[in-house]
Amino acid sequence: MAGNSAKKRIWGWWWFDWASQPYNTLLLTFIFGPYVKSVMEDGSKAQAVWGFGIAAAGVAIAILAPILGAIADNSGNRLRWIWGFSVLYVIGALGVWFSAPESFNVVLVMGFFAIGLIGMEFATIFTNSMLPDLGSREEIGRISGNGWAWGYIGGLIALVLMLALFAEGTNGQTLIGRAPALGLDPETREGTRFVGPLTAVWYVVFMIPFFLWVRDPKHLNPDPQLIRHALTELGRTVRRLPERPSLFAYLASSMFYRDALNGMYTFGGIYAAGVLDWSVVDTGVFGILAIVTGAVFAWLGGKADTRFGPKPVINISITVLTLVAIAIVFISRDRVFGIAVGADSALPDIAFYILGALIGAAGGAMQSASRTMMVRQGNPERMTEAFGLYALAGKATSFIAPFSIGVVTAWTGSQQLGVSPLIALFLLGLILLIWVKPDGEKA
Repeated sequence: MAGNSAKKRIWGWWWFDWASQPYNTLLLTFIFGPYVKSVMEDGSKAQAVWGFGIAAAGVAIAILAPILGAIADNSGNRLRWIWGFSVLYVIGALGVWFSAPESFNVVLVMGFFAIGLIGMEFATIFTNSMLPDLGSREEIGRISGNGWAWGYIGGLIALVLMLALFAEGTNGQTLIGRAPALGLDPETREGTRFVGPLTAVWYVVFMIPFFLWVRDPKHLNPDPQLIRHALTELGRTVRRLPERPSLFAYLASSMFYRDALNGMYTFGGIYAAGVLDWSVVDTGVFGILAIVTGAVFAWLGGKADTRFGPKPVINISITVLTLVAIAIVFISRDRVFGIAVGADSALPDIAFYILGALIGAAGGAMQSASRTMMVRQGNPERMTEAFGLYALAGKATSFIAPFSIGVVTAWTGSQQLGVSPLIALFLLGLILLIWVKPDGEKA
């Protein structure tokens, strides 16, 4: 019975990855980002607005993440927090519906999007902190990798459903050549805007196994001075970070390389729409390829993590992503790596598809290995706080990628040059990883 209970708890934890992935896949990257570009028409302006909006959400996440993690560790009830942030996720996703082209209000639309993004990020902090409770030190790499792969599969199915049944192309039809389902009007882009309600309903339905099977083992007595004590503990942890150089270096390293990866995901769709003139459907097909390679390599990365540890997996992944970031700058509709191509050439599209596959593969393996590395670096007694700091590391500079892309894009008027800051961020992360011990301070 105990074995069955533990297995159900792991599966319940995996269902969060499945349920939450569409916010990244559909809204952040492959459907809603390109839709914003199509409504605003000017690709450079859309990329800049997208960057500034996500940067604003990142600042809020950076400020609150470690505080909420410390409070959760002191209160001992992570599930309650996940419930609360799930509500924000659903509200934000539903609000995307109110982005009709004829009444597009960029502040309202980005406001809803940011609310949902904040809800997803905070819910992820609390679910990630449960990873050490799911298995032994030797098992968590495989558990993390399988969970990440499971999430990618969920994102893939949601994306295929969106492309096949709802998202309309320039001809008003979906990928399978039919009008959007449910009687949605292609003239007002209701099919594409349905990405918000679909993401919300998907999350509500597939979080059911999580809430049924996952139980938080921590049960602490109520603390009347909870916030004060939590902040005191957090302050003590932050002050002691220099005493733990491996953890400190890892937080700094992940701060840069995860920011760069998020920037790559965030701007991949809107970049392809603006530079290669791809439609929402074209970008969605690109997304399917990236998600398939992401799922496969998250699974393989979990196996490599178990055998070699997370650090080599992260090193290789960052190296691949740095090369991809360099390559992206040299691909446009009329030139590929400096070679001029005709207006009807498929070479730019093929090159970008290949890069998308590499982004999915390296990104999937890296993200899975990154959370197991955090488990190795963090204090087992303060794991939610540790993942709060991990989120802080990911968000304290999370405004840098979107903000710098926004600034460089606005300054140069070029989407290609606009994504060049990602190269420097990946390299900084790779350099700082040198000082990270594979097993933390215990090694």
